[in-house]
Amino acid sequence: MNIFRLAGDMTHLFSVLVLLLKIHTIKSCAGISLKTQELYAIVFATRYLDIFTNHISPYNTIMKLIFLGSSFSIVWYMRYHKIVRRSYDKDQDTFRHYILILPCLILALLINEKFTFKEVMWTFSLYLEAVAILPQLVLLQRTRNIDNLTGQYVFLLGAYRALYIVNWIYRYFTEDHFVHWITWICGLVQTLLCADFFYYYFQSWKNNMKLQLPA
Repeated sequence: MNIFRLAGDMTHLFSVLVLLLKIHTIKSCAGISLKTQELYAIVFATRYLDIFTNHISPYNTIMKLIFLGSSFSIVWYMRYHKIVRRSYDKDQDTFRHYILILPCLILALLINEKFTFKEVMWTFSLYLEAVAILPQLVLLQRTRNIDNLTGQYVFLLGAYRALYIVNWIYRYFTEDHFVHWITWICGLVQTLLCADFFYYYFQSWKNNMKLQLPA
């Protein structure tokens, strides 16, 4: 654990808290992609298969439980809550997210660090997380109606992975034999996908304007 890893974890946690705050207090999921949330639920479910068999630390276990519980609860709210689900823009959130799952699974079967079930599922979760933000970004481009909480959520979600990259660079120079090419490449892809959003987010913040993405 180092300051960059901790900052990344906290930024990721804050992104989830911002989204839950929007859902619980405003009773709205407007501007949020259910497709992205479903992909993240799959990411955490396949990544944390070892949650009860491989204990690293109480901190690690608690964070796993938080991300598992929050991801599935967000999907439930958006699908089944009688008030929240009314604000879901199904007509705009049309990205065919299921087409991302099979290629990521095939890639995990072909390129992994060890060919075991848990390792392949962990690798699959990395590949899927790298592209899980795509439905959300497409939805924001289509609607162009981005409220403050939605903008903060997407920004924090992208920023957490950027901080993880800094953490990996730090560990590469301070730890012996710290090389994880699959994790690094997936993290870089995820961050690059958010680069355009980061640009317009900072522009809106600098000019004190409402965040809008180009059509």
